Amino acid sequence: MASQIAIVTGSSRGIGAAVVRMLVAKSWDVVGVARSAAAVNHASYRHIRCDLANAAALSSLRAEIAPLLKTTEVRRVGLVNNAALVGHLGRTQDIDLTGLIAVQTANTAAPTMLMAMVSKLCSPEVAVRVVNVSSGVATQAFAGMMSYSTSKAALRLAGMIVAKEWESNVRGAHRDDAAILSYEPGLVDTGMQTDARSRSEEDFPWVGMFTGFHERGALVPPERPAAEIVEFLEAGRQPYFSERRLPG
Repeated sequence: MASQIAIVTGSSRGIGAAVVRMLVAKSWDVVGVARSAAAVNHASYRHIRCDLANAAALSSLRAEIAPLLKTTEVRRVGLVNNAALVGHLGRTQDIDLTGLIAVQTANTAAPTMLMAMVSKLCSPEVAVRVVNVSSGVATQAFAGMMSYSTSKAALRLAGMIVAKEWESNVRGAHRDDAAILSYEPGLVDTGMQTDARSRSEEDFPWVGMFTGFHERGALVPPERPAAEIVEFLEAGRQPYFSERRLPG
């Protein structure tokens, strides 16, 4: 096992797959978590198929990852909470409760559980870097995006809370070398954008915003934000919590 290990959710495509490829090239051991099959075949990569929207599956995921975090060989742990569901796009009055719960589970509960695992299981000497992939809709309101926006806003605050606990002097909570980055990748050419602009105007009256991004050529390739994420995972001491957005 390498001295540095990363857990990357949503590792089968988009930003997650790009992060995985960059990390294994830099001699990290990487565990990818995704609903679909692995996109990377490498000796340093282990793939776990898991639907993060399924609360019952999170216990099994925890059991698989926990032994990797507790090993004494690891000196640095990276966690990239990248997986996310878009969920309902459209009028809040039309939200389906089951779908809303699935989005909140995948986008907020699952990454919070992984941050809790890292906090509890990594020894105090381990350097910890967490990147919570966020969005501009986590900090400002956009019509028709209730499910996704609220889940990302909750994750942003969850990262702040964990960072405050690490920064405190409370025994068992304080970590000396740990940092969380809430990272907005901007407008990235991923399946999420494709999904958003494929919605009908009847179902999602604000779909024009997403088709406009594509038509104007405003979308950047996943490798751009992935490079910044990897840079943070490998960085020296950082503030316990910080926020960053990929420059336009």
